Amino acid sequence: MSFSVDRIRHLYDFQSHYLDLEGQRYHYLDEGQGEPVVMVHGNPSWSFMYRELALSLRKTYRVIVPDHMGCGLSDKPGSSVYPYTMERRAGDLEELLDQLGVRSNITLVVHDWGGPIGMRFATRHPDRIKRLVIFNSAAFLLRKMEHLHWSLHFCRSSRLAAFLILKFNAFARIATYTGCRSERMPREIRRAYAGPYDSSKNRIATLAFVLDIPLAPTDPAYGPLQEVQENLEQFQQTPMLICWGEKDFVFDRSFLEEWIKRFPQADVHRFPEAGHYVLEELPDAIIPLVRDFLEKHR
Repeated sequence: MSFSVDRIRHLYDFQSHYLDLEGQRYHYLDEGQGEPVVMVHGNPSWSFMYRELALSLRKTYRVIVPDHMGCGLSDKPGSSVYPYTMERRAGDLEELLDQLGVRSNITLVVHDWGGPIGMRFATRHPDRIKRLVIFNSAAFLLRKMEHLHWSLHFCRSSRLAAFLILKFNAFARIATYTGCRSERMPREIRRAYAGPYDSSKNRIATLAFVLDIPLAPTDPAYGPLQEVQENLEQFQQTPMLICWGEKDFVFDRSFLEEWIKRFPQADVHRFPEAGHYVLEELPDAIIPLVRDFLEKHR
């Protein structure tokens, strides 16, 4: 049975919007009015991850949450049609915000691959960014190869891993078991996370994200991410909130330390028992922190 958002409408009750990008439908949420809060997800999640934060903020802010191409409710074209690269995804985000007329006072919220993608946009348009909210993510190159978890090395270089990801949805399914550490993600929520990736052709993005991890200068994302890294200092005076699950074995504490080193002004909240999906795991703790942060820096 193919995935239908109607089956999770009690969890994800939003109106869908679509932007045409060269014949492909790019899905996004656009809820509420006020200053824009733009939430950028990573791999293998989708806008569903931000549902509770979006619901909480849409009464007082304009909440915009895209699904990257190949993810969530966006179209899932083949790699011959769409280049699954960090640079293209940052361009998609820029096109969306330009089309929506969102050009100032942006609060950018990022998680996982949302960090490189969102900050690629931000470093191009620092004048548009008012605040930054960071969940387990990065916006800089790995300092050492060993900082890439062995599981991602395996997924990136193994034909067996590619087969398991495309044939059995292994990456998305395993992430729902390993991403929360204090308690297991409920079955219904796990199914919602993995639901859009319901066939081999619909899983191309989950593999493509892993293949795009920049480890060497010859990798397509290496140059763009290096440029992001070199321009991060523009945000040293920008209000920043960091909420970090310390049991994330991919974006481990070394990534958090790098954020703090670069942004000593950041308001940092560590969650020692939480994992990669820190917002999913601890919404009751994190959402009030985000709301207070936004109000403090109006």
